Amino acid sequence: MRARVLASLLLAFPMLVAGCDDRIIFRERQLLENLPAQAGGYVGLSDTTTNLTVCGNCHVTHQNQWEETAHATAFADATAAAPQIADLCASCHAVSEVGNANEAAGGWTATRDRRYQSVQCESCHGPGEAHVRNPNDATAAAMLASINAGPDMNGTCAECHSGAHHPYVEEWEVSGHGTAVASAAARTECQGCHEGKAAMAAMGSLSEYKEKGTTGALPITCTVCHDPHRADNSKQLRYSINVPNEEENLCMRCHHKRGGPELTGNRGPHSPEGPMLLGEAGWWPPTMQIDTNTLILSTHGSERNPRMCAGCHMQQINATDKVTNQIVIPTTGHLFEAIPCLDATGQPTRSDACTIDQRTFRTCASGGCHATEQVARSALLTVRARIDAWNVQLKGQLARMPAGEINPTDNRYTTAEGSTFNSQLADRSGSVVHNPFLLEALLIASIQQIQSEYGIAPRTATTDLTAELQRVLRAAQLKGAE
Repeated sequence: MRARVLASLLLAFPMLVAGCDDRIIFRERQLLENLPAQAGGYVGLSDTTTNLTVCGNCHVTHQNQWEETAHATAFADATAAAPQIADLCASCHAVSEVGNANEAAGGWTATRDRRYQSVQCESCHGPGEAHVRNPNDATAAAMLASINAGPDMNGTCAECHSGAHHPYVEEWEVSGHGTAVASAAARTECQGCHEGKAAMAAMGSLSEYKEKGTTGALPITCTVCHDPHRADNSKQLRYSINVPNEEENLCMRCHHKRGGPELTGNRGPHSPEGPMLLGEAGWWPPTMQIDTNTLILSTHGSERNPRMCAGCHMQQINATDKVTNQIVIPTTGHLFEAIPCLDATGQPTRSDACTIDQRTFRTCASGGCHATEQVARSALLTVRARIDAWNVQLKGQLARMPAGEINPTDNRYTTAEGSTFNSQLADRSGSVVHNPFLLEALLIASIQQIQSEYGIAPRTATTDLTAELQRVLRAAQLKGAE
């Protein structure tokens, strides 16, 4: 059979050769023909019909990825919404000196040529003519973009993604992400979440940029979470915000450290938000009487809140100026505060100098979880009081624990140590909101386990703990871990 096939192919070969045109047809074209005067070295599009950038003739992968981003249609989208965009806002919606290290006017602002419309490669990397004419290492290095968004906004994402129109960077800069914590940024084991360059690598980025290889610590800048070249997820995020998985959810890739106890060392919770939201955090005492493969969820960690962490921490809400009562101030959610205090103008602030009655719960109401701000505020006050009461009882038991039951060097993990972890989890202010059902169940079960194992009863307990635990579990959404 194989011989017959081979013979057939050999017989057909002369026919195939005869049917081919062995001439190589080649057409050389000038990528920079008709480059406008005063362009400032910006090359823009080589084909305005297909949206092919000059850069994209060589950087094909980046071209294909860029075409799927909002940057590729930024000019058309803006002019459709506001026809006056060409005069007022085009420096950020087209290739210009804004957003890159070049300061001399060029591109759209100098020529008004349509080849510079929309946010292209040169918007971030700067004028590309020298690199196109002689693509050597020197010109390539000169075109590396900066990922350091602050405090000097020139030549970075911040130059466009800021201001009254959309103050992303102003909010980010005062957020927890906007500052590199010196102690954590200096420790190798912490850098993947606390230092911008290491965090970029931990996110899987292979991109080259100006600061790569430098020694100074960077905060968690825009490009740690957003990929300027890709649009695999909404808002060009590197990972999805909708996936209930610690490794695949953008926020949880960092916010999931020590959600459960270490069996050696006895360190307390550290950034346990992801495991809390997913219903799997804490030390689960035997008295929980529930399969450890089961998740204990609250609404915040269920399909009712599909955006997970971002559903509460990344709400965009317009604030009305309290002084004028007219000016509407946009907020972008880049403070990452779910229930922030408000400043004199009515804008969210990072300050904690206000009471819970003075905090805004607009995120909770606008997110679709709670009917009104007052309902959300009342729910938090109620559950926090209940959690605090259980924790007071647990801490009272732990204070009477036999000597040696909390010992990080004896190679055993005791009920006292697990209960201490749960108590510390309850002390974290965010835990109550992230999953009140799981937290309350952990505290009640810890109290029960200590009483059963050590004979130390809670001093003020007057309720049936078993019934209380069942009440909490009935109220929670129990789900098998996938």
